[in-house]
Amino acid sequence: MTAAINNALQQYVEPFTLFSPGDITLFQSGSHYRLYEKFGAHPVEMEGVRGTYFAVWAPDAAFVSVMGDFNGWDHYKHTLYPRWDNSGIWEGFVPAVETGQLYKYFIRSNSGEELIKGDPYANYWEVRPKTASVVCSLDYEWDDKKWMQQRKSHNSLHSPFSVYEVHLGSWRKPNPEDPESVYSYQEIAEMLVPYVVEMGFTHVELMPLMEHPFDGSWGYQITGYFAPTSRYGTPQDFMEMIEAFHLAGIGVILDWVPSHFPYDGHGLYRFDGSHVYEYADMRKGFHPDWNSYIFNYARNEVRSFLLSNAVFWLDKFHADGLRVDAIASMIHLDYSRKKGAWEPNEHGGNENLEAISFLKKLNETIYALYPDVQTIAEDSTSHYGVSRPTFMGGLGFGMKWMMGWMNDTLDYFKKDPLHRKWYQNDITFSMVYAFSENYMLPFSHDEVVHGKSPLIYKMPGDDWQKFANLRLMYSYMFTHPGTKLLFMGDEFAQTSEWNFKGQLDWHLLDHKTHQGIKLLVKDLNDLYRNQAALYDQQFDANGFEWITVNDYDNCILAYIRKGKQADDVLLVVMNMTPIVRENYLIGLPIAGSWEEILNSDAPKYYGSGVLNTGLQKTYPKIYNGRDNTLALRLPPLAATVLKLIV
Repeated sequence: MTAAINNALQQYVEPFTLFSPGDITLFQSGSHYRLYEKFGAHPVEMEGVRGTYFAVWAPDAAFVSVMGDFNGWDHYKHTLYPRWDNSGIWEGFVPAVETGQLYKYFIRSNSGEELIKGDPYANYWEVRPKTASVVCSLDYEWDDKKWMQQRKSHNSLHSPFSVYEVHLGSWRKPNPEDPESVYSYQEIAEMLVPYVVEMGFTHVELMPLMEHPFDGSWGYQITGYFAPTSRYGTPQDFMEMIEAFHLAGIGVILDWVPSHFPYDGHGLYRFDGSHVYEYADMRKGFHPDWNSYIFNYARNEVRSFLLSNAVFWLDKFHADGLRVDAIASMIHLDYSRKKGAWEPNEHGGNENLEAISFLKKLNETIYALYPDVQTIAEDSTSHYGVSRPTFMGGLGFGMKWMMGWMNDTLDYFKKDPLHRKWYQNDITFSMVYAFSENYMLPFSHDEVVHGKSPLIYKMPGDDWQKFANLRLMYSYMFTHPGTKLLFMGDEFAQTSEWNFKGQLDWHLLDHKTHQGIKLLVKDLNDLYRNQAALYDQQFDANGFEWITVNDYDNCILAYIRKGKQADDVLLVVMNMTPIVRENYLIGLPIAGSWEEILNSDAPKYYGSGVLNTGLQKTYPKIYNGRDNTLALRLPPLAATVLKLIV
């Protein structure tokens, strides 16, 4: 009897709306940041009848219907109603459609073209290669209230911020030989959360987990912007994983891709037969590198879509920040385009003024709503003020990836130590611009993918020197001003390039060399978290001072890191050659005793054990223009970190 009633109810669509006139105004002005509460499929009750309200934006459609397993995928049985206000929104209430049922939109454009599309606002999708949207509720009882109340200090620019970047499907696999074999969100959390805690990272960054059809895109070609991928479970399962990180005191950064989207038939491309979400002019609307399409940042409804999507992950999933992908491609009209393949802006320049305007609006909105999160820009250009407030002419991001530092550092460390003295300026150049932005130092997935080799094999020399160089490079990274990001596997010197189909080479931890790298990264994280001199002023020139920068022949660099307290001082000395330097003199502006608190050549890291034991005291002698002199043992291809003892 119930089935018969449901079948009878499902024969019609009832006029219904969740939109107010104010919603439409905000949507059309590019300022609506909670469209996910209106668009999509929402289980509701209307006049005592339970069902689902559907709403979709298809401004160039002549006909829109919703079809699914509830109507035998019939194209015409459930026709949605166009709104009277010319907003391009089609909507309606379908009785008896329940959570878990599949659906798509059938769209006939004004040109007569017929399309079948997934829901741009769907919160859940079928597991690929299937492409239907799923009616879903996002109800969840969160248990991370304490974290949410206290995360302001944890996510602060004046706190340690060390990020472990993870591709969820290839961190570990139940069967490494089977690319289709994956753990669920809960299973991954049970292993990953304690590991991140053990390693001392403060945050985890998850490569895009929004629904995407092609594994080989690593998640950067998104079709379901409002849905965590169903590969690993339900939206609630994903919420539970984020909650597990929060309960362990770990922040969660999500990769977010507002720059481009793929041309899959069920996705956003030509959604209603016209260029709805992308620029119609392919000089602006097509991305030649990624064979994908670029959002139309000039269209207010698209701006509201993206604005709402960013807020969605912070609101519904308690994300602690967004790492925004491919900023350079968004803000430059000539990005990866040859002469004649792009059109200058109204001022004759190469900047996409609409994208720049959108990013400013995005950051202003996010920080107004969630002042305790961070937005992080992946930008490889020298565009002014990416991490400066919009009122100063900046884009308003909290941080920016320091791509120049990453490239210069890797280029330097690839060189044979015999030749490094000719390239010392390459390793010191970063300090010329280090405080022009709030920089994050990244060794990301992009540096270890196919054709680039793992970090350990970028290092020169025999096996011992490779590991020593890598330990030295990590020590330099963690003592250099700025926040940190390290891709999974780098923390134990993965020896193969990253492959999304497999898993990390965990068996390497059977070897003492790899155990040593892992222990050093853990200790560097502990050092960074526990020594205020490394984070108090990490974006302020007052927190850094060169000590030895001109000893080219010996390839020695020394610098001081300072906290806000006058006596909170660390001395970092790096020997870029495999030659031990005994009784090496360093001129210091501070008199006192120094204690070595980390040495990357320590035996526990598989180093040679050239250490500075006991207190090292300065004596009054002018050296290198400073009043006090300190004599140290400098280990080979290693860094030593000493703390001023008052």
